[in-house]
Amino acid sequence: MKITDLLGKDTINLELSADSKDQAIDHLIDSLEQANKLSDKQAFKAAIIEREQHTSTGIGDGIAIPHAKSSAVKQPAIAFGRSRSGIDYQALDGQPSHLFFMIAASEGANNEHLDTLARLSSMLMDEQFRATLLQATSADQILQAIDEKEVEKQDNAATNGNSDKQLLAVTACPTGIAHTFMAADALKAKAKELGIDIKVETRGSGGAKNVLTDEEIAAADAIIIAADTKVDMDRFAGKVVIEAGVTDGIRRPDALISQALADDAPRYQGSSQTSERTSKAGKSGNAFYRHLMNGVSHMLPFVVGGGILIALGFLFGIEAHVPGDADYNRFAEALNTIGGGNAFGLMIPVLAGFIAMSIADRPGLAPGMVGGFMAAQGDSGFLGGLIAGFLAGYIVVALRGVFANMPKSLEGIKTILIYPVLGIFITGMLMFFVIEIPVSWFNNALGDWLQGMGTTNAILLGIILGGMMAIDMGGPINKAAYTFGIAMIAEGFLTPHAAIMAGGMVPPLGIALATFLFKNKFTGEERDAGKTNIIMGFSFITEGAIPFAAADPVRVIPSLVAGSAVAGALSMLFNIGLPAPHGGIFVIGLVEGSGFMYLLAIIIGAIVSALLLGALKKPLEQ
Repeated sequence: MKITDLLGKDTINLELSADSKDQAIDHLIDSLEQANKLSDKQAFKAAIIEREQHTSTGIGDGIAIPHAKSSAVKQPAIAFGRSRSGIDYQALDGQPSHLFFMIAASEGANNEHLDTLARLSSMLMDEQFRATLLQATSADQILQAIDEKEVEKQDNAATNGNSDKQLLAVTACPTGIAHTFMAADALKAKAKELGIDIKVETRGSGGAKNVLTDEEIAAADAIIIAADTKVDMDRFAGKVVIEAGVTDGIRRPDALISQALADDAPRYQGSSQTSERTSKAGKSGNAFYRHLMNGVSHMLPFVVGGGILIALGFLFGIEAHVPGDADYNRFAEALNTIGGGNAFGLMIPVLAGFIAMSIADRPGLAPGMVGGFMAAQGDSGFLGGLIAGFLAGYIVVALRGVFANMPKSLEGIKTILIYPVLGIFITGMLMFFVIEIPVSWFNNALGDWLQGMGTTNAILLGIILGGMMAIDMGGPINKAAYTFGIAMIAEGFLTPHAAIMAGGMVPPLGIALATFLFKNKFTGEERDAGKTNIIMGFSFITEGAIPFAAADPVRVIPSLVAGSAVAGALSMLFNIGLPAPHGGIFVIGLVEGSGFMYLLAIIIGAIVSALLLGALKKPLEQ
């Protein structure tokens, strides 16, 4: 099947009249609907938007390939649009997009259709081909250019160099329609340019293609994994492996190949052994953060879901979940049981389990969860769970070293007997006899300090926590403050997290206000982004401020930190408590204390940031 069997004149628009990404998507979908390719326009649009939320399909070099596989597609098809002036499609390279190919794949699309779409994706990597499409004056010229390029590509099919280096690669993206194959093509093109043999396994929506064999893996010098989905890694045990995202495969194939062939490239030893990469990373400071964030990211759904359910239960009365209370409500009891007794009950075990799993792979999960459960059931709580996760992970790593020389015939009993039994036993004994008592004492001391904290200390704590949320906006310092807030909720202290959420909402809100008040100091693009920051700020998504901070860190970051610190201090001064760990403006009605005063603290913080930005930033003409 040719590409032009899926792309017809009726779905080609040489003058795309769109001023934004959303408009471009709407126009391309309209052309597909008018060509009778869709059975449900809105359902297909929802699938396109869902894909965009994962990673923008504006891949750079002026190209955007929005795509989706959906039951709303009657017949696989492609819509083409061209904008000579360019549209801000949030491309990976930050440049406007000019060429748009919307790929509509049906739920039951066969491999022939998917292979055809993959060829289009790889053809667009050719700069000359893109120039031809930009210069075409009619739909016929577009179709002719695609046909000619497709014939050329088939004639030049995959001949690599004859070097003494052999590379393998695996590419995969969540949808498996475009990025998978573009990354594969970019890696093959760069390898050919360097005179290096390469074979690429693509894991697209039509299944794995060009699958790497055991013989090829054994003979390879290195393997590059450019994927945003899970890839079976154990088959690469003992080989040099470079892991990156699928967009890195598209944008940085030369860097990935250089890393793979470097003398100090890391070797992957499989899930049953400690890899050199893990060992080296374990010596660096960011390994702690990576392991912690693995635990926190898996814990957050339990925290957010459980915390908001608990907070909803409070709407019936603070003691409405207690049988016999004057305000008792059966539904409130159910909400508290589900959110507090179960979702929150799993929070610390999940945190500890996935920290341990990040360190020691799957053998670390059971010891970590048991240690975390002991912390949750005892008095060591959240901090005990953190310790249990790291303790269990490194205990399993040590056990691997101890039993590394066991006979091959006994290899199988390690993961099903030795690691679980000894890992749980050692972790549990250390938690029971060593960790629980001092950590419980520390928690009690911290609780006593928080309860007896005077106004001055409360304000100081609010300043610190609020300011931390704006220093790196989603980075390690921000996450450290947020993790502390969750720990305090778990221990029953709600005021610190209220200050943290207020501090996290201020940066995007302050920027949005500044772009409105001081228009001469922001570009049109920045002012448009400021509008988006209103939603992000009210939703407690601090990361909306990052592009502004990255563009002018010396002026922007101090302004945001100051506003966030003010909001955190006012929240503590007003004695606001927050039982919900996330939600922004949408959970403001659940706060303990005055919701109005909490909103006032956030607004004042945003005004402080906006005024400082206005004072510090220079007008555009300067």
